[in-house]
Parts: sequence; structure tokens; C-alpha cells
Amino acid sequence: MTKDSHDRNVQQNFGPRAGAYVESAVHATGADLARLGELARNAGARHGIDLGCGGGHVSYAIAPHLETVTAVDLSNDMLTAVTEAAKARGLANITTLQSPVEHLPCEDGQFDFLACRFTAHHWHDAEAGLRQARRVLKSGSQAVFIDVVSPQLPLANTHLQAVELLRDTSHVRNYTIAEWTEVLGRAGFAIEAFHTSRLRMEFKVWTDRMDTPESLRAAIRQLQQSAAFDVRTYFEIEDDGSFMLDVAMFETRRV
Repeated sequence: MTKDSHDRNVQQNFGPRAGAYVESAVHATGADLARLGELARNAGARHGIDLGCGGGHVSYAIAPHLETVTAVDLSNDMLTAVTEAAKARGLANITTLQSPVEHLPCEDGQFDFLACRFTAHHWHDAEAGLRQARRVLKSGSQAVFIDVVSPQLPLANTHLQAVELLRDTSHVRNYTIAEWTEVLGRAGFAIEAFHTSRLRMEFKVWTDRMDTPESLRAAIRQLQQSAAFDVRTYFEIEDDGSFMLDVAMFETRRV
């Protein structure tokens, strides 16, 4: 699949669901958002960028502590929803930018704080996106990356990629912690702190948010029910299909 084709798929999948992501409890809450606000408050930074902003929750968390925040996303519908939500919250310093992360139309060193949450698994070229993140950051600036991470166990890893793709055809890949560590280093980021947590996904809410067709929901349930005992145990798969995901938060600095 070409990058343009993938980007169109992302826009088609997420544009109509912009409101659902603004309202999503999974995306709107969490200790990681509180931590992002704390980091932004203590960074001494002025200009932040939220890569792959989705419903804008990272932007809302860091905007009170910065002069400006640029919320970047592929979907214009998503950005419109973020603009409206920011206005409702009284956050006048958030602006939006429609762009793929791999080709940011921003100046070198334009920002001095960067955050990216629950989006890198949709990027067509994650390493290219991280290189762009480094380019638009001033040297020594802080960057925080948060995403669902895949298990080291190959069987569980394969299961996660399969159910993610069935739920959302724009899914590219969840990366392991080891893969994240390697690609961040190659892109020019030094990891200063690292946190992990688990996140429960309620099956109906998870699939409703993407309006997953019933046939694909059934396929996910079949995969879950026929998975090996170790896989079902790892993801703590419940009778209704709800399950647990691993999340990692990388606090890094641009070198």
C-alpha cells in the first residue's frame, strides 16, 4: 500500500468518528495525561506540538502550560472537532495543522515541547515520523511518546495485530518496547524515563468507536475464543470480548 492510499484510508476511517474520539473516555482520561500536563508545566517551554492529535486530549492537557500548541492530524474533520472543543474549554492558544507526520510543513526547531499519544501505530512510516519530530524540535527539548505496545511473545503479538486490523483497517502496527527503544534511538531521542501500564478496552465501546462492521466484530470474537490459553490469559479476555492492553510512556529528549 502506498503512503497516499494509507493516508486516505486513515482519513476515511477517522473523519466521521471525530466526535467519538473527542468524547472517548479512554482517550480523555488517564494518569498519562496528568503526567503530560506536569511535564509541560515544568519544561520551561513555550511552543508545543501534538503529533496525531486525534480528539485533542494531549493538546488540552499541555495548553495551559505553554504559549502555543499546534495540534497535527491527517483528518480535517478531527481538527475541526478539536478546534470546537478547545474553544469550549477556553483554550485560545491551540491551533491546528492538517499534515502527515512524515512530512511536517514546519521549520526546523520550531517547537520546544512535543507529545504524541495513541497514534504512532497508525503511521505509514513510524521512523520517518520520528525523524520529523526530531527535526521540528529544538535541540535538548523534551518529547513524550505514548502508545499501546505489543507483547514480546510472538503468538500474543500476532493476535494483537490481527484484532487491531480487523477493528480498524488503517492500523499499521503496534511495536514492542524493544522496537520503540531502538527506533527512538535511531531517530535521535534519548530516553530519560519510562513507564508502563495496562488499559482495559471494553469490547462494545472499542468497536463502536470505529463503527466496526458486525462481520469483523464476529471475526475478532472468533479469534479471541479460539486463541491459545496463554494468549487469552495474557490479554485477560473476558466473556464479552473486553480485554487488557499494554501501554508504554517514553519520556525522551531530543539530542
